[in-house]
This record gives sequence, structure tokens and C-alpha cells, in this order.
Amino acid sequence: MSAFSEAALEKKLSELSNSQQSVQTLSLWLIHHRKHSRVIVTVWDRELRKAKPNRKLTFLYLANDVIQNSKRKGPEFTKDFAPVIADAFKHVSSETDESCKKHLGRVLSIWEERAVYENDVLEQLKIALYGEKKPKKRPYQEVKVAEEEEEDEEDDDDCSEKNSPEEPPQTSDLIRALQELENAASGDAAVHQRISSLPVEVQDVSLLDKITDKNSGDRLSKMVDDACMLLADYNGRLAAEIDDRKQLTRMLSDFLRSQKEVLDEKEQQLDEYKRKLARVSQVRKELRLRLQSLPDLSRLPNVTGSHVRLPYSGDIYSDD
Repeated sequence: MSAFSEAALEKKLSELSNSQQSVQTLSLWLIHHRKHSRVIVTVWDRELRKAKPNRKLTFLYLANDVIQNSKRKGPEFTKDFAPVIADAFKHVSSETDESCKKHLGRVLSIWEERAVYENDVLEQLKIALYGEKKPKKRPYQEVKVAEEEEEDEEDDDDCSEKNSPEEPPQTSDLIRALQELENAASGDAAVHQRISSLPVEVQDVSLLDKITDKNSGDRLSKMVDDACMLLADYNGRLAAEIDDRKQLTRMLSDFLRSQKEVLDEKEQQLDEYKRKLARVSQVRKELRLRLQSLPDLSRLPNVTGSHVRLPYSGDIYSDD
């Protein structure tokens, strides 16, 4: 990997794209240079605020990848990102649309599940993303009455939460999640080839007896370190892929549930329209029968232009 410098980091951040491969590649480079974590976080925060709105979310994806995959090697990034990450969430959420906020919410939920940060940091992130919760205003009444009102409000909130299921994922979110899995670690043929090509010396402890001098020992040590880094990074990518697949499974489950509800609704509408069609068809059938029983006026003699005299009363009552 290339040497670290602020200029090199700025260049890599400017070239960062939204693809999973781009994020993971830069993440591995940053983790490799984790001894510069403070400088990295400072430059990351500065470049995040200078980036265009459509690139800001990618910076947080990068921070997420670095924070999670560096924990096994040391707490540097987790600790150095903590003072700036809440302001970064607030900055990105204020300059992007609602879909970006949903992605930030997903990152936050993952950090909660894995206890990436302490509760106080997680609470700051929630406030940065969703805004500060307003405290309930206690009316100037007796304490007992106020408490009863608060209990009623809590009961109503519980009922509303139970009766209002989570919103199903959008089709675009599903497509994006599926596209991201196209570049998942399990399908990385290049890394598979590198792992399968690892020399047998780094895998067989018995071969250590063949080391005869310091130079050969140093070469083997470097080979083992490189192999450990390769495998550790790949395992981290596989763990992230597992989480992505679990998340996708939940998204698909919610999406199928919502589609089933829509299907049931449309089937009910179809049944209703079938009943209406049957009633209209019955009316049409009865109308045709009534029309058949009416006289056909078109068969009467044509009296157009002739003088037709109506009978007088004397004609009606005459003896003839």
C-alpha cells in the first residue's frame, strides 16, 4: 500500500465513489495507516463539508466501514471519530434528501445493534438525525391529574406504535441493495485467487523448522503478516456482507408483506367490480326484455304530409 500523507488522503477522498468496492478499498488503506487516525479523521471531516451533497453520504459509508472493520485491530478510529461523528450526521442530514436520511438511519441502527458506541454517543446521533425530543409540558394542575394524562398519552402512543407497522422499503432501495451485493466479498474472484495462491509456508507450522537464518525468517514473517492482513480484511468484508444480506432479507420480507397487503386490497376491489358488473349486466338484460315488449313504431304507415282527421264525438256515438 502507498505511503500516507494528507495530500494522498485528500486525493483518494476526491476519487471516492459510491460503489462498495471503492469504499472498501479506501477503508483498507485507512485501516492500514491507523496510526495516523487523528489526522485521517480531521481531513475526512474537512473534505466531507467541502463535498457536493450527492457525495456526502459516501463519506459516512466510508466512516462506517472504517469504524467497524478497524475495531479488531485497535480502538483508534472508534475513539477519534466519536467527537465529530454526530456533527457529521447532522451536516449530511441537513444537506441531503429524505432517502439519504433513511440510509443514515440504517447505519445508526446497525451501530446500536453492535454497540459500536456508548449510549451517550448514540443518543447524540439520534438527536442529530431526528431532532431533539421535546419534553412533555406539565399543565398547572394537580400532580395526580397530570400523571394520569401522561399515562393516557403513553397508552395512546403504545397503541399507535402497535397499530402502525414499519413503512415497507422502496423499490429503489431494494434495487440498490441488490446491486451492492453484486460486488460482495463472496464474489470477489481476485481475492479468492490471492488467498488460494498463498504459499504453503504461511499455512504449515512444521515448515518453520526449515528456517536457517535471520533473512529467511524475516521474509517468512513478512509473508505471514501480509497473509494475515489479507485474510483479516477479507473476513471483515464477509462479516459486512452477512449483515447486508440479513438486512436485505428483512427488507424483502417487509416488501413482500406490503405487496401481499396491496394484493389483498386489489383482489377485494376486483371482487367488488365483478359484483357491480354483474348488476349492470342484469339491468341490461332486463332492459332488452322490456324493449322487446314495446310496439315497433317504425312499422306504422307513413303519414307524413297527409291530413289525418281525428274523429268527432258524433262519429263515435253515431248509430252507423
